[in-house]
Amino acid sequence: MAYEFKLPDLGEGLTEGEVSRWLVSEGDDVAEDQPLVEIQTDKTTVEIPSPAAGKVAQILVEEGAVVPVGTILVVIGEDGAAPVAKQPEPQRETAKKVRATPLVRRLAQELGVDLESLDGTGPQGRITEQDVRGASGGAEPAEGRREPLRGVRRLIAEHMSRAHKEVPAVTWVEECDFSGVDLKLLVPTVLKAVAETLKEFPELNARLDGDEIVYLDRYDLGVAVQTDDGLVVPVVRGCDSASVDELAEEVRRLAEAARGGALKPEELRGSTFTVTSAGKLAGLLQTPIVNHPEVAILSIGRIAERPVVRDGQLAVAQTGYVSVTFDHRVVDGARAAEFGLAVIGRLERA
Repeated sequence: MAYEFKLPDLGEGLTEGEVSRWLVSEGDDVAEDQPLVEIQTDKTTVEIPSPAAGKVAQILVEEGAVVPVGTILVVIGEDGAAPVAKQPEPQRETAKKVRATPLVRRLAQELGVDLESLDGTGPQGRITEQDVRGASGGAEPAEGRREPLRGVRRLIAEHMSRAHKEVPAVTWVEECDFSGVDLKLLVPTVLKAVAETLKEFPELNARLDGDEIVYLDRYDLGVAVQTDDGLVVPVVRGCDSASVDELAEEVRRLAEAARGGALKPEELRGSTFTVTSAGKLAGLLQTPIVNHPEVAILSIGRIAERPVVRDGQLAVAQTGYVSVTFDHRVVDGARAAEFGLAVIGRLERA
C-alpha cells in the first residue's frame, strides 16, 4: 500500500501553491501528522502535516515549483513502496536529475534547448534562464547576483502586477492634524475612524464581482505589516464594534504573529478595506496600491511637527498626510474625497 499525497484545497478560492520547503527527504520514515512540507500561497506559508505514517518513497515536486491544487506532491508507502502506475516515466540510466523552474522549462522548450545537456549555475545546480539563453546562442553578458523570485516576494510581485493591470486606481491626498491623537495608538485609532466612516460610504467597503458591486456589511480591515520576508496584510475583524484599546491589542498580536511567521491562513483572509502606516519610514505621503479584490486603501504619511496657520496665526502642530487610493470603476472621485475628509474629521476630533 502507498499513499499519494496531493496539494490540498486551502480555501478562499486558492487554486495553486508553491512548494516552499520540503521538511523530509526521500527514504525518511515519517509519522502521521509529522510536518511534511511548507506550501506558500498568495496569503501565507502553511506547514502541511503528513496524512499517514510510512516511508517517503518519492518526492514528485521540487522546491520552488508552483503547482495547482490536486497535484501529487509525494508518495508515502509502507517500506518505501510506491504504486507502479503512478511512477514517473523511467529515465535513461545516464540521465541526470534536472533542476529548473516551470518558467525555465517552458523557455527551454520554446528555444529548443535540452535541459539535460546543461550544467546549472543557480543554487544547488538549478538551471537558470541565463543558462538556457546561453545554450540557445542568445545570451547576454551575465551581470550581478541572481536569485529566483520565490515565496512572499514572488506573490507580492504577482499581486501588485495584477492590481496594476486590472484596477484603474486614483489617489487622493489631504493634510490631517493629529495633535489630538495618541500616536502610540495611531493605527487602532485610524482603524476605528475608518470603520465608522465606511458605514457612511458603503461603496468603499465593497468589491467588484464581474458586472456586480458587492456591498459588504462587515468591517474587517487589513493592516499592512512589514516582515523580513515581505509585506503581509493580516485582518482585524469587527473594527466597527471594538474599542480602540481592543483594536490595539489585536493589531499588536497580529503584527507579532506576522513577523514570527505564525499567522494562520484565516487571519489573512476576507479583509474589506486596508489601512497602512509605515511610521517613521512612511515618507511625506504615499500612493498605495489597492489590495485586490478590495476597492480602496488608506495610508498615513509620516507625522511630525510642522507649521500651520490657526485663526490667522502661525502655530506648530503634529500633522501628516492621509492618502486614499481607490478603484475608479466603483468609487467616484468626489465620494473618495468626502470619505477621506470624513476620516480626517474623526481623527482631528479624537
